[in-house]
Amino acid sequence: MATTSTTGSTLLQPLSNAVQLPIDQVNFVVCQLFALLAAVWFRTYLHSSKTSSFIRHVVATLLGLYLAFFCFGWYALHFLVQSGISYCIMIIAGVESMHHPMMIITQKITSLAYEIHDGMFRKDEELTPSQRGLAVRRMPSLLEYVSYTCNFMGILAGPLCSYKDYIAFIEGRASHMAQSGENGKEEQHGKAEPSPNAAVTEKLLVCGLSLLFHLTISSMLPVEYNIDEHFQATASWPTKATYLYVSLLAARPKYYFAWTLADAINNAAGFGFRGYDKNGVARWDLISNLRIQQIEMSTSFKMFLDNWNIQTALWLKRVCYERATFSPTIQTFFLSAIWHGVYPGYYLTFLTGVLMTLAARAVRNNFRHYFIEPPQLKLFYDIITWAATQITISYTVVPFVLLSINPSFTFYRSWYYCLHVCSILVLLLLPVKKSPRKKSTQENAQPSWAKKFDERENSLGQNSFSTMNNVCNQNQDTGSRHSPLTQ
Repeated sequence: MATTSTTGSTLLQPLSNAVQLPIDQVNFVVCQLFALLAAVWFRTYLHSSKTSSFIRHVVATLLGLYLAFFCFGWYALHFLVQSGISYCIMIIAGVESMHHPMMIITQKITSLAYEIHDGMFRKDEELTPSQRGLAVRRMPSLLEYVSYTCNFMGILAGPLCSYKDYIAFIEGRASHMAQSGENGKEEQHGKAEPSPNAAVTEKLLVCGLSLLFHLTISSMLPVEYNIDEHFQATASWPTKATYLYVSLLAARPKYYFAWTLADAINNAAGFGFRGYDKNGVARWDLISNLRIQQIEMSTSFKMFLDNWNIQTALWLKRVCYERATFSPTIQTFFLSAIWHGVYPGYYLTFLTGVLMTLAARAVRNNFRHYFIEPPQLKLFYDIITWAATQITISYTVVPFVLLSINPSFTFYRSWYYCLHVCSILVLLLLPVKKSPRKKSTQENAQPSWAKKFDERENSLGQNSFSTMNNVCNQNQDTGSRHSPLTQ
């Protein structure tokens, strides 16, 4: 079997011929569909009310390892070796800090390492509310550890979940947990376990539409055409900007497909329930990785990143940003680049992202409050910031798609590094407004992408079309054991 990365960043690459799918992509889709059926079976016949958590752990692990061997052959032994070595290190060394080359499993191992460290080696008063809620107070057994890192629901494409959420699901406690308060304590509610069928059906529909769009449209609008010599020489600036936006828009459905399918698999097994909204509707977005509508309607860099690859952003916040002793934003972007891989395009994207994030924050803090009233002025501002955000995001992530250093610099040269220059000028000329200090510096001035699940934004912080404001607020409510953060 062919080997490939296990995350959405390398899955379903643009196809020159939609009929001839590479074997690794076929393997991935087949295995994920098998995992979906297995999830339905798991929830129906191995429900926590019908069998023990031991059986659920064993079956989830064995199915996960089977999928790994099917997709990757004997290379899948790396999962076991990495998990086993890391488990021993956690016991011997006290889980101070670990980083491993694999992506999803790296997230799980490092998350669990810090959660155990917080729960067993730090005092409660030293922890933030979210860290207290996620802290693991006892060393997991080997079976629990392998089940968490290698279960069939997330071994191929994730998404990341906290260890405590996963164990609660296996033991049948997840459906009885209400949203936790700021003290990190779990509260109980008496409602019966909800059915995930509606959520799974909706997500599968999104998967189908995303895959159809990818197979029919995406290959017609390659990102590489942005560096075509004839196009660069003959196209006008409006044409270049329009194609840049459209080509990156067409590149996103492959991520929508992979991440939404992974979320649906977890939901089908009964995992991902996050309580009920104010209308009593069950929410199945505990480990959701994106919100498509908010992504496409983003009117700020912050809003886009808040709704893109959500679980990875939470991981970066928990293992890096909150623990960094200096320049947490830069360190977090750099860790993200390392985690993604060795391609130069990743580093160029995230270095550019640092500039864009800081500049966008400065512009927002200095000008946003002038455009709140009247509504017509607010709408005009939102339209302008939507267009600016979409172009800026597209400009930033082109190297992420091109991967190599020469094509990436070819693209930026064709744009005369204009957004880099503008960002530097903004940072030099505009005053930076610092957030007031609070008791815990770890809770202050979180970067935009480190603030998934914000409870709310103040009136100066809303960056969306007027018709989107309520939707965004509802979708960014605090999740299970995710404390509110302030900017």
